[in-house]
Parts: sequence; C-alpha cells; structure tokens
Amino acid sequence: MPSYSFVLNGKPVTVEAPADMPLLWVLRDLLNVTGPKYGCGVGVCRACTSHLDGDEIQPCVVPIADCTGREITTIEGLADGDRLHPVQQAWLDRDVAQCGFCQPGQIMAAVALLKRTPRPSDADIDRIENVCRCGTYCRIREAIKQASRSR
Repeated sequence: MPSYSFVLNGKPVTVEAPADMPLLWVLRDLLNVTGPKYGCGVGVCRACTSHLDGDEIQPCVVPIADCTGREITTIEGLADGDRLHPVQQAWLDRDVAQCGFCQPGQIMAAVALLKRTPRPSDADIDRIENVCRCGTYCRIREAIKQASRSR
C-alpha cells in the first residue's frame, strides 16, 4: 500500500492508503479528523469543505494521491490555540448553528471567501454553494459580514 505525507492542520502526517481513496475518508477513518462531514460524496453539498494549500476543496472528491507534500486545513486547524478564528467567533456571536452538521464546511467556505474577498458583498456571499438543510443562510450572511469587519 502506498504512503502519502502531507501537513494536516500544521502538523506533518503520513498515511498508508490506496491512491484513489478520497481525502475525506483518509481524514475521518485513518486520522480521526471528524470536522469535515460526509454528506453526498460527490462534492455538491460541501459539508466536507476544507482547504488544500489555502484553497477551498471538497475532500470527498479529492484523491489522497493528489495531496502529497501539500497542506490540508480542516475546521480543527482554524483556531490559534484557545483563540477562535474570527469566522468561528462570528458564528458563535450570531448563533448561526442550528443542527450544526454543515457548519464546519460553511465556516471553511466563509474563511476561503474572506481570503479572496476581504469585504464581500451580498452577491459574493450568495456564491457560496454550501447546503444548509436548516436554512440558516441569513445568520451565515450576518456572521460573514461580522468576520469581515473584524479582520
């Protein structure tokens, strides 16, 4: 079985896995990183949204073989010790989560948006395609705007 080395949430890791194993299963099943959620397995719901070299990805459709030597960040890697990332803090301040299932992916998508567009418009925020089954989109928008002001 081939092995793959990469940086996960700031720490070097090596795993043995089939080359075509989706990164999501490597994270969840081999590395016990459960923030990214399995929702659809085809990159549509975006519940698994994480970052690869700082860019937003859906690890359910990224094979582990594409991750060698790269940096992966999940929701578990956003906070700086006990200090939450500004988006995480805004999520709490705005009481965004309802059931919470999609929230790690939503937060990771918001972080990626703010990296690309520090002061996003409503139209920019509307382009986030993550699905929230509970419909907390208004609170998500408020939290993103709050986080953009705190940066």
